Amino acid sequence: MNPSEIIQNNINSLSYFLPELILTGMIVVLIIADLLLKKENSAWTSLLALGGLVIAFVAVLNQYDLGSRSIFNDMLAVDPFALYFKLLFLTSAAFVVLLSIGSVELAGRPVGEYFTLMTALTLGLFLMASATNLITIFISIEFVSVTSFILATYLKTRRRSSEAGLKYTIYGAFSSGLMLYGISILYGLTGTLDIYEIGTKLAASSPNSLALLISIILMLAGFGYKLAAVPFHFWAPDVYEGAPTPITAFFSVGPKAAGFALLIRFFNVAFATEGTNGEWAAIAGVNWSQLLAVVAAATMTLGNLVAIVQKNVKRLLAYSSIAHAGYALMGVVLLSDQGVYATLFYLVVYYLMNIGAFLVVIVVQDLVGSESIDDYKGLIWRAPLPAIAMGVFLFSLTG
Repeated sequence: MNPSEIIQNNINSLSYFLPELILTGMIVVLIIADLLLKKENSAWTSLLALGGLVIAFVAVLNQYDLGSRSIFNDMLAVDPFALYFKLLFLTSAAFVVLLSIGSVELAGRPVGEYFTLMTALTLGLFLMASATNLITIFISIEFVSVTSFILATYLKTRRRSSEAGLKYTIYGAFSSGLMLYGISILYGLTGTLDIYEIGTKLAASSPNSLALLISIILMLAGFGYKLAAVPFHFWAPDVYEGAPTPITAFFSVGPKAAGFALLIRFFNVAFATEGTNGEWAAIAGVNWSQLLAVVAAATMTLGNLVAIVQKNVKRLLAYSSIAHAGYALMGVVLLSDQGVYATLFYLVVYYLMNIGAFLVVIVVQDLVGSESIDDYKGLIWRAPLPAIAMGVFLFSLTG
């Protein structure tokens, strides 16, 4: 493909990139609004952010009639799989914006940059769900990571928040380095960065099994970091505890779902071959599904056991989130269309229940000024509706 064809392809791709362009434009609008609006009118910023998310939601819905296609010279995909996750990201972001409005925890702090970063994080999640090239996969993960680092330290006057951001950054940099090394090995084995071409070349050749296994393990470090799967989960409890509670709610859903979108697309395309009756087979030489099964079992076990001894409700929900990553991974391990559908359904149910649980945490936090589990004793008498709602959400999260 010559340069003029590449440029023309990129221009033609812009019409299919409309939701991302809307979010990009909204980021610029939010920055300008933050500069122009006085502090007492800062509530308008949240309404602008919410409006941008709604417009992007409509744009995503309109793309369902376009079918599946690759854009920007096969760097990104627009297909029902990516659109499903984009709708999930937008609805969770909208709920978090609503949770943030009137939050005592965020009172008196500049909200312009807060909602700007929220929108930027959502844009990064969009790119993660659509990425079909190793370069765009890595860049989208880094984009999400950097915005997450900043949001985690948003309450920078609090020691817990600064500590959370520092740990998030260190673990993120470490996992990114491992993933990049895995990408370099995979590129050396196949000579391409396109995940569809990688799958074709691996299926048609007999690559070095040890090198391929090392590449898969290293790349799992990047995916596992986003999923908060064992042993890449260490950042989650501290970050969930130190970040603003609405942001914690978003961290527990958005980046995790984006991690699953990447994991499912990448491993099923690059490291599996499609069989019959919706079944898949791992690429010859490396049975990565067994490796994922071990990770899933360890994640479920550790998440549930460590959650029992927690005294802070946000840390409790952090370990619950870790355990649920293990549950959702089991759908990927099955290597079948039904397994993927089960994971997609599971993520939606988890998202609804988890957002609801964090809503109750915010209500109780505003009521008593604490995140201790001890403060939930007798909550049914002080705040019956939040107590009943929390019971429903926690029962749902038990599975």
